[in-house]
Parts: sequence; structure tokens; C-alpha cells
Amino acid sequence: MLPTLAEIEAARDRIHGAAIRTPLVRLNADAAPAEIYLKLENLQPIGSFKLRGAANAMAQLAPDQLARGVLTASAGNMAQGVAWMARRLGVACTVVAPETAPATKVAAIERLGGRVIKVPFERWWQTFQERAYPDVDATFIHAFDDPAVMAGNGTIGLEILEDLPDVAAIIIPWGGGGLTCGIATAVRALKPDTRLYAAEVATGAPLAAALAAGMPVNVEYTPSFVDGIGSKTVFPQMLERTRGLIDGALVVELDAVAGAVRLLAERNRVVAEGAGACSLAAALTGKAGGGKVVCVVSGGNIDLEKLCGLLSQAHSA
Repeated sequence: MLPTLAEIEAARDRIHGAAIRTPLVRLNADAAPAEIYLKLENLQPIGSFKLRGAANAMAQLAPDQLARGVLTASAGNMAQGVAWMARRLGVACTVVAPETAPATKVAAIERLGGRVIKVPFERWWQTFQERAYPDVDATFIHAFDDPAVMAGNGTIGLEILEDLPDVAAIIIPWGGGGLTCGIATAVRALKPDTRLYAAEVATGAPLAAALAAGMPVNVEYTPSFVDGIGSKTVFPQMLERTRGLIDGALVVELDAVAGAVRLLAERNRVVAEGAGACSLAAALTGKAGGGKVVCVVSGGNIDLEKLCGLLSQAHSA
């Protein structure tokens, strides 16, 4: 089930005071294949759009559900959103994270009061499916497979259309699909002729493979600095939700994402994590077409060591 436009509009009121309305700015770059704009979700209080979905979902929990505390599975950004809201509401938060989760994100979760349990990638993915973890009695907040989370994410679509009514295309990083489905639902309802694309990195691009095969398939996944997106497969229900909503998935190489991170820092003074820069890397290929193209910069939570390494590559070149 997808959220309705009315539920997305209600989510905007519900998350007011937690998530902020982020700016939409023009990319300062020459010779781009389109007029590119950046939706800067890296400026949210936790450095990621995930606060929107977490705030909307947790605001609708009953008192007895909140009293049990909350549990989520996340590589970092959703965990920060849930932990941020849990601290605000005065409840306990437990996070199941993959062993490859960046130190910056784990430290941020713990700084917000969350308890982190690190597990192998396969066990982490199993937690998404089971919506529970042994010996943790808490209310599970799913990072993407939840209409309330998608509705919160969909408020980004409302803001884009208000700030840029003649937008031609929107490119959205694909992690689990909750961001893409939320934004696409809002945009399809209000401006259905807008081209909508999911962006993936070649080190883990299950959506493009699933769309080509007509069903979820397993793909090779290689951990990299692009840690907020990329996996071995897609949830069948997320694939079904996505059908008819988007115009395709754009897959970019890891080097192109690294270049987009550097371009954002150099030209717009924007710090983006790999997932956040993936949409720009896709736009720069020209495959999203011309006109006014919005890239959702989904987050900016990148280890400083990794960021310095990426920036120094440009200096060496």
C-alpha cells in the first residue's frame, strides 16, 4: 500500500518542528546536460531525509507502543532519525546495524542515545524482513516498508513542486525504496508528466536488475563509501509499489559518484555522502533528459576521513 496525497499532506503538518523545509538550489556547474537543482536533505538536523519518515511514523504510535521503546534496522541514517525522535519523546531506542556501518553514523546514533547492535549483513537484512530482533521487546520502525514512513518522505515532493513548479525530472537515490515511493506518489498526484528516476550505484543495483527481469533478483553487492544505498535485492512489495511510479532506474559507476561528491563540495560547498551524491552523478550522465532536473541530495553523513580521501583524489588529479 502506498500513502495517499492526503496522508502526505497530513504528514507535513505532523513533522513540523522536527524536520525542516530544506532549500532547493541551482548546481553551480558549467556544461551540464540539464538545468540541475539540488534538494538539500543533508541539511536536516540529523543530516538526512530519514528524519521526515521517522518523525511521521513515531508521531502516530500509541502511548503503549512508545512506552516499549523503539527498534529499527539501519546502516545509519534511519537509525539517527529514530534515535533523534526517541530522545525527543523520552523513550529507549535500539538499532540493528550492519558490521560495515560507517563509524560516523554509529557514533551519531550513540550520541543521540541509541543502543547499537552490529551484525553481519545477512542478519541485518533478516531484521528488515522479520521486523524484530531476539530479546529486544520494542516497537519496530521500518526504514522504508511503511506507508507512514513513505508519507513523511513524500513531503519532499510537495516542497519540490512548490519551489520549482516547472520541474521536468526528479532523480531519487534508491536504498530500500521508501524515499522514491514517497516522493513519486506526491509528484504523480500533482504533476504526473514529471519524469521520475531512481538512482543506484553499480556496486549494488538491485532495482535496475529487478525492473529488467520483471521480478526481484539477487545481484552482487560490494561495500564501498556509498553506504546509504545499495543491496543484494529488493523487497517484492517495494518493487510492486514502484511499478508505474517511476520511469526507470539509472545506474552509475562508483567513480562517477566520487566525482559528484567532489563537484558538490567544490562548486556548491555542499557535503554529501555517497548516496546523496548518486542522484547528481546520474543527472550528469544526461540519461534523465533535459530541462529542469532536481537531484535529491538525500544525506551528508560521510566519515571525514572518507571525504578527505575523495577530495584529495581531485587535488592529485
